[in-house]
Amino acid sequence: MPFGGNDWLALTQEETLEPDIPICDPHHHFWDFRTQRIPYQRYLIHELADDVNSGHNVKSTVFIEARSMYRTDGPEEMRPVGEVEFVQGLAAASASGLYGPTKIAAAIVGHANLNLGDAVEPVLEALQAASPNRFRGIRHSVTWDPHPEVEVTSAHRA
Repeated sequence: MPFGGNDWLALTQEETLEPDIPICDPHHHFWDFRTQRIPYQRYLIHELADDVNSGHNVKSTVFIEARSMYRTDGPEEMRPVGEVEFVQGLAAASASGLYGPTKIAAAIVGHANLNLGDAVEPVLEALQAASPNRFRGIRHSVTWDPHPEVEVTSAHRA
């Protein structure tokens, strides 16, 4: 049984506490990093819908960037716009009601490289255009360490 797979996750069932309290899940991600069908490398609308429709009263969720579904072409600084475009599509699918009553990705937090300085403005405009009603802002990690072995690279991101 692989760690993180659905069978592994099903080993522990927790009781729903206070199921009537309305909840906004303020931080979740979507990703599909798999090159093979390994369940924990994929977390998209079906998986989130299963989680939020499991007894709690989750009314809405907020998507936070996960460096997934970036564009593979075009200017490097514009590639994160692909993730917001992708999540906007999932949010629209959720709005159909097909995945339950929760407004999945009712708000979207994307990524833009603030190291661009003033040149970040077109990126922010493109992110807003990709999701005019749901895009709320960006997350830009500012962690830093002088030791190269601590450097965060795409190989270290999940």
